[in-house]
Amino acid sequence: LLIVVDVNHYAMLVNYHRGVILHRFKFKRPVRDMKFSPDGSKFAVSFGKFVQVWLTPGIRREFAPMVLHRKYTGLVGDVTTLDWSSDSSVLLAGGKDCQARVWTVDTVKDYEPWTLIGHKKPLIGVHFEDRGKTLAERDQFFVGSGNTGSSLAGKLVGRCYTVSQDGVICTRECRKEEEEEEADLNDKMTGLESLGNDAVDFFSGSGDAAITFSTGEKSGGGSTDQAHDIVKAKWGTTSRHYFNTNSSTQNVVSTSYSPKHSLLVVGFSTGLFGLYELPSVSNIHTLSLSHSTIGTVSINPSADWLAFGCPKTQQLLIWEWRSETYILKQSGHAYGMKCLAYSPDGIVVATGGEDGTVKLWNSQSGFCYVTLPKTHTAAVTSVKFANPTVVLSASLDGTVRAHDLHRYRNFKTYTSDVPCQFLSMAVDKSGEVVCAGSAEPFRVCVWSVQTGKLTDVLTGHEGPVSSLDFHPVRGSLASASWDGTVKVWDLYKSDSTPETFESGADVVCVAFRPDGNQICSGTIRGLLRFWNTEDGSLICEIDGQKDIKGGRKINDRMTADNNASSRYFTSIAYSADGTCLLAGGNSKYVCIYEISQQILLKKFQISFNRSLDGVLDELNSKNDGDRGPIDEEHDSADENNNYTPHLPGAKRADDGSRKSKVEVLTMQVAFSPTGREWSTVSGEGLHVYSLDDDMIFDPMALTEAVTPGAVQSNLRKGKYGMALLMSLHLNEFALVKSVIEDTPYESISAVVRSVGQEHLSHLIQFLSKCMEDSPHVEYYLQWCLELLQTHGLFMEKNRGKYLRSFRALFRVVQSRYVDLKAICDDNKYSLEFLENQANLLLGGQDDK
Repeated sequence: LLIVVDVNHYAMLVNYHRGVILHRFKFKRPVRDMKFSPDGSKFAVSFGKFVQVWLTPGIRREFAPMVLHRKYTGLVGDVTTLDWSSDSSVLLAGGKDCQARVWTVDTVKDYEPWTLIGHKKPLIGVHFEDRGKTLAERDQFFVGSGNTGSSLAGKLVGRCYTVSQDGVICTRECRKEEEEEEADLNDKMTGLESLGNDAVDFFSGSGDAAITFSTGEKSGGGSTDQAHDIVKAKWGTTSRHYFNTNSSTQNVVSTSYSPKHSLLVVGFSTGLFGLYELPSVSNIHTLSLSHSTIGTVSINPSADWLAFGCPKTQQLLIWEWRSETYILKQSGHAYGMKCLAYSPDGIVVATGGEDGTVKLWNSQSGFCYVTLPKTHTAAVTSVKFANPTVVLSASLDGTVRAHDLHRYRNFKTYTSDVPCQFLSMAVDKSGEVVCAGSAEPFRVCVWSVQTGKLTDVLTGHEGPVSSLDFHPVRGSLASASWDGTVKVWDLYKSDSTPETFESGADVVCVAFRPDGNQICSGTIRGLLRFWNTEDGSLICEIDGQKDIKGGRKINDRMTADNNASSRYFTSIAYSADGTCLLAGGNSKYVCIYEISQQILLKKFQISFNRSLDGVLDELNSKNDGDRGPIDEEHDSADENNNYTPHLPGAKRADDGSRKSKVEVLTMQVAFSPTGREWSTVSGEGLHVYSLDDDMIFDPMALTEAVTPGAVQSNLRKGKYGMALLMSLHLNEFALVKSVIEDTPYESISAVVRSVGQEHLSHLIQFLSKCMEDSPHVEYYLQWCLELLQTHGLFMEKNRGKYLRSFRALFRVVQSRYVDLKAICDDNKYSLEFLENQANLLLGGQDDK
């Protein structure tokens, strides 16, 4: 099970393995921490300044799966962190009031909750030590009285740690006094009193609830949990340690603790993290990961990997601290993406962001593998590939820069003779000419990519040039402007007059069809107009206002159906065959149209995140007033205590600050050159939609004789070719994989020759899927080699049919090659080192 809570306190209960939302729920107050109990039967939630414990729901759909077990009180400020004991019987929580409080999950007779004080700043982390380790330490070193050398008297029964924002970590121990008097009382206790104590545990829902009435003892051999151990015990501070931080500039922001290995990870506001061993608080590892705050940290169960999240820079890092290497290092654009472009082979996607950086992503894995050095000083508005090794970027800082993808550096900068801001850019098919359109003055600058010289300036528009596109065959350039026109320029004729297409409204996007015979433009009225490039005639129009409408923003004074302000497309792209058009704009939808029939094929909703503005079609009327939306009041008592009323007669503290939501919209859309996928960028990031779905059961040409039993029978008889064909007919992955791996190495060539052309694509797909996680690399490479030698010429002639499956196989082979290359290089250097050492030793012996 997975429970997710957003910033508006809405929670989703998800069956993680099936990817199904089981239930939606809303907490009425801020949720800052949530944690499942170690036994998985309950989970605790910080509920404002309270703590709620809920029973864990089942994995099936229920009408009301969320059942509240109990609510715990006692803290004055909001709860910021909480933790469970190892046996799930005790709950520890810390808050903004600089205190921590200890409760028993179920009612225990004679127990009173303890409040742990001693910090001057809000608590960031509270952690229980593993009970088994605590008792083992007590029994191993201090068998007699159980005193572990602490200043506190009594027998050690529990230990926890509290970490505050100013970098102070306190070790707290729970101890019981000598139990001679208590033993005397137990001797005098009657059987009825003993049954009364057991009854309290039974009716409170305690785990040790089985009562044996005949003997008056609990089932389980008399063993007690930690909740009963801490009854009539006292908590105290045994040690206080300080992280070497400057409290005025460096604060503790996040912590994570591994009870099994006694390791504490601490993340600081300056991008530094530290790994400490408890209870000695000895520093094991310290490293600076980022220049911004480490918002969250986590340690895996084996305590080998440390995960860090930096929200400001959108970084996700996984660090292996023993070998001091990165397992994963990903970072997004700090302030959102603005534009994207596919490489000619469709494998790489380049994106430009509001932060002025250009990043390269692998479209198959979704990982960013390089961030080009930041050279722009303003937002990047357009990126284009001049060729597979050169990417160009235009920015609002008035420059167009060329980046080398071999050395990852900016090798050329193109500037205008007049300071301006570039809104759009286009590169011709040869990669020799680059053009950029500016906002003010209204013109198009043309440069030579090789020399970097400004060769021409195209003027004639009366508004900002919003979009540019080159003709796929000829040297014509189409420019769209806010003056309501689309102009087609011939760059190789200096005295030619541009052809003008009037639209009657501001034009925000333009694109040529792949064959160059058609041009499409989009206006702010939601119209998509298609023109014939030969005679300039209008072919057809598509009204997309009703298709793109949807989503009411929080400041809208009317419903989404009546609001026409955002019903237009800002980016369009043709499919590879030119039959379909992809369009996205200031909405949560991306539309695909069939041009000849002028119909909407499909509409995609790019986000369902309710924290974004414009996702919901209808807003709750209770949040709307006569003059606009009403600010939501925080239920937490201390949310508004940071400011004091400064206006006469003001009843609440108001510093004038307001929160604004990120608007859901599509910045740019693009089709992959392969035609198998398309991408779009929005405020959430890069979205990739692909036709290459995972394999599902889709039997083809089945007969009564084709069954899994028949496949296994042919395998036992040694008829591997027949078994493979039958398994391909069944199209079931597990069955095909077993047949492939049961085929002897020397029989691979004969089996491949028996495969017909109609099954080649499916076989290649199955091989790529099997090879992803198989250790038999050489075995599968032999399959690939035999396939290419036997059917290579046929696949070359019909490359369009086999392109999808062949790309999947190539991607897997390349990834395995990269993995093996790193291992082989390490082994090579190790062997060379050993050989040199052996030669040195042998040489020294010869000298003697």
